[in-house]
Amino acid sequence: MRISPGTRFIGTITVPGDKSISHRALLFGALAEGETTICGFLDSEDTRATAACLRAMGVMIDTGETVRVQGVGLHGLHAPASVLDTGNSGTTTRLLMGILAGQSFSATLAGDASLNTRPMDRVAIPLRRMGAEVVGQGARCTPPVTVHGGALQGIAYDSPVASAQVKSAVLLAGLYAEGVTSVTEPEKSRDHTERMLRGFGVDVQENGVTVSLQGGQSLISQAITVPGDISSAAFFLVAGAIVPGAKVTVCNVGVNPTRSGILDVLEAMGADLLLHHERITGGEPVADITVRARPLRGTTIGGALIPRLIDELPVLAVAAALAEGDTVIRDARELRVKESDRIAVMSRVLRDMGVEVEERDDGMTVRGGMSLHNADVDSVGDHRIAMSAAMAALAGGVEVRIHGAAAIATSFPSFPLLLQQLGANVE
Repeated sequence: MRISPGTRFIGTITVPGDKSISHRALLFGALAEGETTICGFLDSEDTRATAACLRAMGVMIDTGETVRVQGVGLHGLHAPASVLDTGNSGTTTRLLMGILAGQSFSATLAGDASLNTRPMDRVAIPLRRMGAEVVGQGARCTPPVTVHGGALQGIAYDSPVASAQVKSAVLLAGLYAEGVTSVTEPEKSRDHTERMLRGFGVDVQENGVTVSLQGGQSLISQAITVPGDISSAAFFLVAGAIVPGAKVTVCNVGVNPTRSGILDVLEAMGADLLLHHERITGGEPVADITVRARPLRGTTIGGALIPRLIDELPVLAVAAALAEGDTVIRDARELRVKESDRIAVMSRVLRDMGVEVEERDDGMTVRGGMSLHNADVDSVGDHRIAMSAAMAALAGGVEVRIHGAAAIATSFPSFPLLLQQLGANVE
C-alpha cells in the first residue's frame, strides 16, 4: 500500500463493529439456548475464523446484515473432524481453549505462521490447574495446541498479567467447572466478557480486580448490537489530532472505560477531543467522537493505563513522533507477544521515517517534533503496524510504501476506503 496526504483530512465516518465484542457474541451465542442475533458484526478474517471453528463443532451460523447463531447449549458442541484453524486470531485461540477445556472430547487448535509462534502458556497454566490436559509446542505452549476436555474444578486464579483473553478463557472454563471460578488481575483488563455474560443471564460477580462466577449456569440467547471498535477508531482519532488542518468525527464508537485509555492519553497530550451523543447500547457505553488538529505535547504512558490501550500503543507512538517533547511508553512488555514484536517493529518503522526512538524491554521513548521523510517500511504482516504507518505518512506530510499491508483485512477491511473518503491518497 502506498499512502500520501491529500489536500484535506476532514469528514465523518463510521468504523466497523468492535472485534472483541464480535468474537464474544459468536462464542456466547453458540453456547446459549436458542437463537442469538448480532447487528453491527465485524466481518473480518479474525471473526470468520471464530465462526468457522464453531461451525466445525456443529453450530449453525447464518451471516448477512444480521448474523444469526443457533445456540447448542453448553454441552451441545461435538468433536471437529480436523484441526480447528484459528488463522491469525489470538482471541479465537485463547477463548476456544477455555471452552474446549470443559468438553467431553479433544480438539487441536492451530493458526497461521504468525499465530503459531505466539505463547499460549498463560491460558494453558490455569486450565491445567482446573483439570484439563493442554498440550502445546515447547515451554511456552505455542500452537498447534491440543485440549483434552474433562471434569473441571473451579479455582481462584491470580493472573500475573492483566489480560482479557486469559480472564475470559478461565471464566468460560469456569462455566463447566464444579464450584466457583475466580480471576484476579494486577490491573483491570477490558470487561466485555463480564458485561456480555450478564446479558446472557450469567451471574458474574466483581470485587475490585477479581471476577468470579459459579459453574453450571446456562446462557440464554440474546439480540446483540455491536458498537464501533475504538481500536479501529484510534487510527482516525490520532490522525485527526495531528494531521495539519484535520477535523474528523467517528460515529458510534464503543467507549467502554476498560478500553478508552487512548482518549485519556490524547487529552493528556493536549488534543482537541469532544465526546457527544453519549448513550448505552447493549450494555456498552457508546459515543460519537470529534477531534480537531492542534499541536500536541509529549507524555508518559504506563501503569494502569496499559491494559486499557494495549492495542493502540503503535498509533500513539505515531502521535508521539509528531508531538513536542519526548513521550515515554513503559510497562508494555505485552507488546512483545502480539501479532509481531510491536515494540521492535514499530521502533524500526519510525526510525525508517526519520524518528529517533529508544527501544526498551517494556516500551520505548519517542523523540517528538521531528521531520519525517518518505520511506519504504515493512509491517511484517501486522495489521496495526501497517495502519499506524499510514497515519504517520499523513501526519508527516510524506509518502510511505507499506509492505505487508494485506494484513489490515484481519481487523479492518474498509480501512483504505475510509482513508480515501477523508481525503488521503491511497494506492
